[in-house]
Amino acid sequence: MKKLFVLTATAICFIACNQKIAQLPTVPGRPASIGIIGDTADVTTPVQGGVALIGGGGNVDGAFRWMMARSGGGDVVVLTASGNGGYNTDIDSLGKVNSVETLNITTRELANNDTVANIIRNAEMLFIAGGDQSRYMNQWRNTKVNAAINYLLTEKKVPVGGTSAGCAILSGLYYSGEGGSAVSDSVLANPYDSLVTLYNNDFLHAPFLASVISDQHYLKRHREGRHVTFMGRITKDWGIFPRGIAPDEKTAVCIDEQGMAKVFGVSKACFILTDSLKKPELCESRQRLQWNHNGQALKVYEIPASATGNGSFSVQDFDPAKASGGAWYWWWVENGELKKKAI
Repeated sequence: MKKLFVLTATAICFIACNQKIAQLPTVPGRPASIGIIGDTADVTTPVQGGVALIGGGGNVDGAFRWMMARSGGGDVVVLTASGNGGYNTDIDSLGKVNSVETLNITTRELANNDTVANIIRNAEMLFIAGGDQSRYMNQWRNTKVNAAINYLLTEKKVPVGGTSAGCAILSGLYYSGEGGSAVSDSVLANPYDSLVTLYNNDFLHAPFLASVISDQHYLKRHREGRHVTFMGRITKDWGIFPRGIAPDEKTAVCIDEQGMAKVFGVSKACFILTDSLKKPELCESRQRLQWNHNGQALKVYEIPASATGNGSFSVQDFDPAKASGGAWYWWWVENGELKKKAI
């Protein structure tokens, strides 16, 4: 029997206007659930793994459809920590699935609740909404919810996506945003600014993303400079030569189970390669970042998006020979200023 649970428009408005996230109504018997469309009974469908990195600023319907197709029409779970319940109807409107449910996980107690963790484990598709990634890190890391998400990524191998903050935590190397949002000009001038808070594979373990750091709202908010600064810090502090993936707003990088990516949406995505022979020349506290190497410090592939997915890039190995549908650039930092040129 089909059951339908939705929040009324009045309730959503009251919550949004008064910011009383902790008082969101829940679905009976389903802790943290703030709404479900479809059947509460679990189903099992054939799935294909994949990861969708979405740059925020609005939905990317093509990315949702890509994940839904890989879910086999099973149960979709949306995770948030900010009471965002709108994705249920957005996803349900795009195709047939057994159910779409949103869990608002705002405390470590909820993140360690067995019922909450089992709802996630039973999902055939998972989507992590935007918000504040430091909430996700502080409230979910090293909990049963954390383990459930990694189970979906590494064992059950279902499609998992995230937008904005949800995208940020899907890469193995990630920027937490705790204390405030880093701005390109400021951190290029001081790579050790207190807002540069980076973590190394202590949270989620998405396939192919262990050495990747993502960034979002990329071109819209001019975040290229801060992203490069993050990569410089990772190189300097941990001896890791990271790779970067950065979708702009309303744009998604969808990576299949073989590690091949396509770009969906309306703007562009960047794939950034570092070189172990090209460390930053200067990455020190209160000194402007210098990562020049004669204007060839970082090699960047930029792919324009399309509604049905454009281009191809191998996230498995970042092999330039496998890239298509985009254009190559050199990026470098000269005295704290990011520069670019076409190759």
